[in-house]
Amino acid sequence: MYAWSTVTAIGFWIGTLLPVVYLPVFVAGIDSAQALTLLFGLLAVHALALIVGHGYDGSRTR
Repeated sequence: MYAWSTVTAIGFWIGTLLPVVYLPVFVAGIDSAQALTLLFGLLAVHALALIVGHGYDGSRTR
């Protein structure tokens, strides 16, 4: 049970902080297939992190 709560916490924080990484991608521009692949990869990781971190108890007020 402890391992899953750790994974959930990591997923939550990755899902929370990952949008900060989008800014440099947008500033650099999406003018190549490599940049577009990077953006789609970030979006996929972000979606997965949000799914995994959805049940994180530390994000709720008690």
